[in-house]
Amino acid sequence: MTEHKLDFATFLLSLAGTIHMSLGLIPNPQTGKTDKNLNAAKETINLLEILKEKTKGNLTKEEEELFDNLLFECRMGYMKCSDGQAG
Repeated sequence: MTEHKLDFATFLLSLAGTIHMSLGLIPNPQTGKTDKNLNAAKETINLLEILKEKTKGNLTKEEEELFDNLLFECRMGYMKCSDGQAG
């Protein structure tokens, strides 16, 4: 079995995937079901925001751009999915 390299970009993409699952945008790979949990999505977005602040000045240009794009995409997805709902 080939071992996958875990790097910062992969970590960020994993967190973004978790947010997309929590928003009900993609199915959970373990269950195949699509569920929405806006509180979990918001908490994970908050974690990304904390991580963004704590890694400031320590990322490559590519990591910074990926981080900015993923955070923007996740925030917009949350706003769209929570429109008119408490969360």
